[in-house]
Amino acid sequence: MTLQTVILAAGMGSRLGRALPKPLTELNDGRTIMGQQHDNIRAAFGSDARITTVVGYRAETIIEAFPSVNYVHNDRYDETNTSKSLLRALSATGKSGVLWMNGDVVFDPMILGRAAAYIERDQSFVTVNTAKVSDEEVKYTVTAEGFIKELSKSVKGGLGEAVGINYISSGFKKAFMRQLQRVEDQDYFERGLELAIAEDGLLLEPMDVSDLYAVEVDFAEDLERANLFV
Repeated sequence: MTLQTVILAAGMGSRLGRALPKPLTELNDGRTIMGQQHDNIRAAFGSDARITTVVGYRAETIIEAFPSVNYVHNDRYDETNTSKSLLRALSATGKSGVLWMNGDVVFDPMILGRAAAYIERDQSFVTVNTAKVSDEEVKYTVTAEGFIKELSKSVKGGLGEAVGINYISSGFKKAFMRQLQRVEDQDYFERGLELAIAEDGLLLEPMDVSDLYAVEVDFAEDLERANLFV
């Protein structure tokens, strides 16, 4: 079965202070952030992997740079957050499970190699880094059985940070979409996952990638750090 992948790239990315959408930021190796993501997806899952990108801010610049993938438009990109962008993409990807990532994550291609085993058994997961826990990042806790219990920026006593690469199984996709529909416009998609855990019994595993690099580029210093790896 063709793997459905989604890249969330609708936001303005104003904190980085650049005119172009953040995913088009060039890295030291000459690729853009999104170009690195495409290469990683193709390396792990082959040319048959279907990539759907959610665009909004300056959408035409992303479409021009990567014309061969599928696009979903979030026309309310300046009023909504990742929950609503992801909902639009999930609605366009049929009944299968979906791997998705934030459009500003520069990451080790080995992360998707590790994810393949989870996807093969259709197991929902969130990639996590247990090496650091910053106040500004999405953090998590787990149940006694080891599944994700809480997942948000406001988590107290977090065990690590969410990296921004995730998978929802085919069995829980519909429930997750229902929760994304329900959350507030400014909620992150993690709120939908929390509700699906609490109300729908979603079993969401933390996939530890602390030994690999993954940098979510929000500020200039993040870009500097990402460029140390590529």
